Amino acid sequence: MAESAVKFLLDKLAALLEGEAKLLTGVRREVEEIKNEMESIRAFLRDADSRGESNNVVEAWVKQVKDVAYDTEDVLDEYMLHRAQHPHRNGSIATLLRKTIRPAVSHFSTSHRIATQIQEINTRVRNIKGRIERYHLISSSDPGSGSSSGSSRSDSWHDPRVLAPLFIEDSEIVGIENPKQVLIGLLVEGVLRRVVIPVVGMGGLGKTTLVRKVYENPILKRWFECCAWITVSQSYKPKDLLTSVIIQFYNKTKEPVPQGLDAMEEVQLIETLRLYLLQKRYVVVFDDVWRADLWEFMKYALPDCGCGSRIMVTTRIHDIASCLESSGYVYHLQPLCREEAWSLFCKKAFPSNTLGGNCPPELEELSRKILEKCEGLPLAIVAISGLLSKKNKKLIEWKKLHDTLGSELESNYNLTSLTRILSLSYNDLPYYLKSCFLYLSIFPEDYSIRCTRLIRLWIAEGFVKEKRDKTLEEVAEDYLDELIRRSLIQVGEINRGGKVSSCRVHDLMREIIVSKSGKENFSMMLTEQNTTLPDKIRRLSIHNSGENFAQGIIVAHLRSLFVFRKDKLTTSLFHTFVSSTPRLLKVLDLEGAPLKSFPDELVNLFHLRFLSLRKTKIEMLPRSFGNLQNLETLDLKCTNVLELPIEIVKLRKLRHLLVYHYTAHKNYYVSLDVVHGIKAPTGIGSLQALQKLAYIDAFEAGSVIGELGSLTQLRRLGIRNLRKKDGMNLCVAMEKMINLRSFDVASISLQEPLPLESLWPPPPLLQHLSLQGRLEKFPDWIASLENLIVLRLRWSRLQGDTIKALLMLPNLVHLALIQAYDGEGLCFEAGRFQKLERLSLNGLEGLKLVTIEKGAMPNLQRLQLKRCDVLQKVPLGIEHLTNLRELPMYDMPEELVKRMQRKDEYQGEDYWRVQHIPFIRHVYTKNWNVKFL
Repeated sequence: MAESAVKFLLDKLAALLEGEAKLLTGVRREVEEIKNEMESIRAFLRDADSRGESNNVVEAWVKQVKDVAYDTEDVLDEYMLHRAQHPHRNGSIATLLRKTIRPAVSHFSTSHRIATQIQEINTRVRNIKGRIERYHLISSSDPGSGSSSGSSRSDSWHDPRVLAPLFIEDSEIVGIENPKQVLIGLLVEGVLRRVVIPVVGMGGLGKTTLVRKVYENPILKRWFECCAWITVSQSYKPKDLLTSVIIQFYNKTKEPVPQGLDAMEEVQLIETLRLYLLQKRYVVVFDDVWRADLWEFMKYALPDCGCGSRIMVTTRIHDIASCLESSGYVYHLQPLCREEAWSLFCKKAFPSNTLGGNCPPELEELSRKILEKCEGLPLAIVAISGLLSKKNKKLIEWKKLHDTLGSELESNYNLTSLTRILSLSYNDLPYYLKSCFLYLSIFPEDYSIRCTRLIRLWIAEGFVKEKRDKTLEEVAEDYLDELIRRSLIQVGEINRGGKVSSCRVHDLMREIIVSKSGKENFSMMLTEQNTTLPDKIRRLSIHNSGENFAQGIIVAHLRSLFVFRKDKLTTSLFHTFVSSTPRLLKVLDLEGAPLKSFPDELVNLFHLRFLSLRKTKIEMLPRSFGNLQNLETLDLKCTNVLELPIEIVKLRKLRHLLVYHYTAHKNYYVSLDVVHGIKAPTGIGSLQALQKLAYIDAFEAGSVIGELGSLTQLRRLGIRNLRKKDGMNLCVAMEKMINLRSFDVASISLQEPLPLESLWPPPPLLQHLSLQGRLEKFPDWIASLENLIVLRLRWSRLQGDTIKALLMLPNLVHLALIQAYDGEGLCFEAGRFQKLERLSLNGLEGLKLVTIEKGAMPNLQRLQLKRCDVLQKVPLGIEHLTNLRELPMYDMPEELVKRMQRKDEYQGEDYWRVQHIPFIRHVYTKNWNVKFL
């Protein structure tokens, strides 16, 4: 994490050298030298991190690097704040520098004071650099120095993955039989060409154990002439792998191993292998693969002879599976289900020689709570239940383990292997992802994290590096995807467009990163049990709800503050807390806080980049809000704010503006919308960094519609209460929004048409489109949206064949028609909607017949029918939708429901059409009577 601190410092030093040259007279050379030295230190940190170096010497200078980086960052932030508050004074940074480094004599000249303080920093940096160079000499020449390289790291401790799969009995394994049979089938059946079968899953899932049991199966021993098991791990030498494969092959056939293998080069070893394997059926397992380049040389050594050879690979990283020519044969190993997990837990916690594998009733509730933390991870279940088996079978002992599992993972010898195995995935991360992953430690246990929130936080913290032709948000999305593909982040919800919208961390992995974050002063949690904070903590996450939570949290160096679980906090107490917020904050997330008015103190947070007051009760922003000139994200969603002050146009760095709220209507079908926007001020077009603007009330702020054309960086735009007279201005503005991905607009009333016909050309990258209001004419430009994924039409009142234009959309995944069509029949033609996965037909009052031709919508997974009052028959051709998994219905005609029903001996005449659908239900919303068919 020192690398991140150094990066922040380098960015600030660069800005200082560029923008404050006049005030650096006499010390510019010193500042440049600090910058250059820190660049060298940063390079060494990356190198040491990539080699996994860690010992007392390394940890000591890493701490020193962080300290000097944090101290200097504090000085520069104080200086920038001072300059912002006194823009007309010819001040210097000397006054502020001496506050952090040491007092200066008051009569020294400004330039002398600056030189003195900069020189002190420079001296500290040089000393650190000297220690690094001395450490380099020790690590390269002294084998007793205690350093460990990447190659020795994995061998310096006992790895249970190496021996356990060799000797563990099948009776001791739970949940393995079905996956084992599936993998055996993939190995001995199918095509005769060579096939690679990756087995993918997070660390501790039992990939090695499963594949070892498959590999040792007698069927495979008879089927394959040659077999080899290669443990790859995080570091390997290609020559060693090739040699090991050759030796194992020859040993299997009891042939003498070729002489001189050790002297052969890689090319000679590959030739030897290829020659030996001609016309042979072989199987090779590469266990624990961390690098895709393994296959780049092994694919030449293991030829495809058309004999049905197989290669299996276990890995935690999904990207590796995609690089292995697996042809779709990827096996994703899943956690144990609840019953399997409980069975394994009881086997290990209550051995048969004492309790016969049965859990005592008084321990069952607590045992299941402990088991929940394992989340189906076999390695964790075995390790924790094994530890419990050695403890007294007393409730107090088990409760103690439950409450202190985090510290036990850190210090208990019996759990050391579990911690290290889970930590391997973190250790293998590139430096730029480690801060991003540690950041998840700020969220409470079992917390569902919105991906958009996480991405904006990473950007505000400065974790995301700029890339050419990509926004910071797009780069951050790549970071998130990589962490998911590395099995470090678990997918929560998927949105309508098929993207991950929420995520979470496995409970045990979270315990590990919470521990790492605390040790490195990266972040800390403040709870009722943990109230002690280090002096230089940079991020604080408050998780308790006690009334004394605000005492003692004044941390001068704090940069990010989060408050969770605020259910017991009073409004007055929270205002007191906010008033003492450290003034150098970059991130302040108070979502759901008991705030009724905007705290005046917040407008003094000059460095603030991220501010969330979502789900608070504040009603307005002060005019002084324009002081927050570095703000990038303002989240006022679900507040009572109805109007933005004109001063907000000063926030030229603002990227995301979310200011809207919901109201519930008794009758969804007679209310145009439940989302309400805000009145935007004149001049909003000057916020040219905006990427998300949701939602503007066009009736209240119609004059600003024309300004929207200046917001060319917009990715998402939401507008409410649009009037026909503003339609032309909106269309002209949208023609300039070449980066727009999502557009959501609603007219002011059910009678007022949406005037969007004149838009041309439409935003070419548009992916999400929601139109709510009457369409006098279906906009021709919609059919040209080749990138459109989600389309939602409501109250469109389309007639006849006009809806056929939708069939031209090639990439549509989700289509919702809500009171959008007045025709009597809908026909989904063969070959259309090849990618459609979700279809909703809602409130189509005149619809009598739906026809689905064979070959239409082949990937449809969910078809929702709701309040189509005269639709008496099941959609004709629904039997062709072989991938359909859900058919939810709401308030549909009783005749239609009966036609697909099967109850006892009675079978509806259309039951045969829907019998392949696993989930069918009908709900009457008047009494919420649910019937599963």
